[in-house]
Amino acid sequence: MTTRLDHRIICELVGSGQNVLDLGCGDGALMSLLARQKEARVQGIELDDEAIHQCVGKGLTVFQGDIESGLVDYPDQAFDVVILNQSMQEVKKVDFVIRESLRVGRRVIVGFPNFAHARARISLFFLGKTPITESLPYYWYETPNVRFLSIRDFETYCRSKGMRIVDARFTNNGRIIRFWPNLRARNAIYVLTGP
Repeated sequence: MTTRLDHRIICELVGSGQNVLDLGCGDGALMSLLARQKEARVQGIELDDEAIHQCVGKGLTVFQGDIESGLVDYPDQAFDVVILNQSMQEVKKVDFVIRESLRVGRRVIVGFPNFAHARARISLFFLGKTPITESLPYYWYETPNVRFLSIRDFETYCRSKGMRIVDARFTNNGRIIRFWPNLRARNAIYVLTGP
């Protein structure tokens, strides 16, 4: 089985033996990778019943909950790393979730699809239609996304909130993007620390 590029990048960004909380952990593939390759102590929060069963079947610790209200029970700095990968665009209270993630974690890794990459821009400009891409694979009427953001949007947000971007990685079709990421990257991964 091939490991997703974003999971490999996040695995590189997590130190050995760290305590990790994965918000919106899905089927637990990333948590399994971190436990196996980094010997990380991992746990997740997930809303979907089927995904929770898959996590439990892999021997992972996962709690059912809504990440928009699920962090209040965790003490400050309880985790080395909090991960919010490919779920931020589905969250209504993004600012609250990110601030809570920075409260319970020393670092936060955020990954999201970049709505401003070239193919999305072309689809909007020439076809006048909401783009459907590998990283945004849904029609507008069935998407779980409640917001569409770009790399530039996210960096502006971080600056305005006083969050420090420690590292940033950008990808497109299995490749690392090093220049013009807002135009060329389909996905972004950031490492944040608090003000």
